[in-house]
Amino acid sequence: MIRGKERFITQLYMTTDFLFIQISFLVAWFLRFKVFEEQQGSYLPIADYYIWNIVYSVAFLIIGFMIGLYVPKRKMKFAYETSKIIQVHLFSMFALLSVLFLVKTIDISRLFLVFYLVIGIIAVVIYRFILKQTLRKMRRKGFNQQFVLILGAGTIGKTYVRNLENHPEYGLSVLGFLDDFINVKGKNESQILGKIKELPKVLDERVIDEVVIALPLTAFTKYQQIILDCEKAGVRVSIVPDFYDILPATPHFERFGDLPIINVRDIPLDEFTNRVLKRAFDIAFALMAILIISPIMLAIVIGVKLTSPGPVLFKQERVGLNRRTFYMYKFRSMKHMPEAASNTQWTVENDPRRTKFGTFLRKTSLDEFPQFFNVLKGDMSVVGPRPERPYFVDQFKEEVPKYMIKHHVRPGITGWAQVCGLRGDTSIEERIEHDIQYIENWTLLFDIKIIFKTIFNGFVNKNAY
Repeated sequence: MIRGKERFITQLYMTTDFLFIQISFLVAWFLRFKVFEEQQGSYLPIADYYIWNIVYSVAFLIIGFMIGLYVPKRKMKFAYETSKIIQVHLFSMFALLSVLFLVKTIDISRLFLVFYLVIGIIAVVIYRFILKQTLRKMRRKGFNQQFVLILGAGTIGKTYVRNLENHPEYGLSVLGFLDDFINVKGKNESQILGKIKELPKVLDERVIDEVVIALPLTAFTKYQQIILDCEKAGVRVSIVPDFYDILPATPHFERFGDLPIINVRDIPLDEFTNRVLKRAFDIAFALMAILIISPIMLAIVIGVKLTSPGPVLFKQERVGLNRRTFYMYKFRSMKHMPEAASNTQWTVENDPRRTKFGTFLRKTSLDEFPQFFNVLKGDMSVVGPRPERPYFVDQFKEEVPKYMIKHHVRPGITGWAQVCGLRGDTSIEERIEHDIQYIENWTLLFDIKIIFKTIFNGFVNKNAY
């Protein structure tokens, strides 16, 4: 049993992270000075390097503690934890480089630092992944359980139980309910242990790790006493709000004076560090992509010029970040036409406006390649919701709930909706649902996952006309 030993678990995580950083240091030093050795005896002794390794290790633990790497992870997605690990490593390396600059140390091998950073990230991610999967398997088998008491056996309480049943890897076991109005009827009904006023007695008699308040807003006057009773017993308390269905997956709380305020739409990319990280990745990826596909783009330029008169590139006004418009570039796949016509018409199957070469470009998505230059300009991202024309945005925002939320982030060349098959002639509502899921759950790893799915699923799409 690990229940009640959260502080010990945190210390264990910190100790294990420290040990794996030491292993990463030794592997990085061996690779740099034994495998990739340039000149025998030309490097500093390992003891000098180990001093800077200690600086890095201490910085890692301090920064990790500050940004929440060592909070309880039972309900945390591993992608989010991995994102935290990468951030802590990057910040720790920045801290180490700052110290090296201040003490004017210039003899540290840059290749060693690269090995050290990369191996450190890989080592910590792998061991934490193995540990997380092991704990989840244990919890599915009934080990390392935490016991939950639910206040309210109505719709909210039952919804919470269904969620627990869908995630046995969390290791949360429901002891029962406290409710003032519902009586047990039949064997299939959840067990009612008593009324809410009996909470102190139940907390005193049973081993309970967490109390979940799943009461309607009409019972709000009881919340304060419930929380006082739980805190007096030293039991964690959580609240499932009656309006949970209108909140995002990860609500964000802000403080306005003395008032806590719930931000209804929490967007990870609103954070400065996340925006910088995503923008740096976009620029690096776009430059690499342009370099790799430049021969293909040259062949497409020749193909467009030989198969139809008109410009090679086609630009079209689209709505992007914060509802600002920009011109998105594509290789021209249709006959040259007035801009007004292209801005207000959908492309349909067997569209007579397409050229033969253009049909091939659209089916294979090769016409999208110039959008990497939109990424460099800052109008677009590599991954994000696909941008739409102003004419259709004005139409959809009246017809599709939450349509305009997609404009809280930069539009992308590819996106979560697209890799899930929602391209071309598919449901706009489903696309928006996927776009919002992406926006609210963004991580750099999520972007990389979408890019890999785009590549491995292929560029050909049956719905692309």
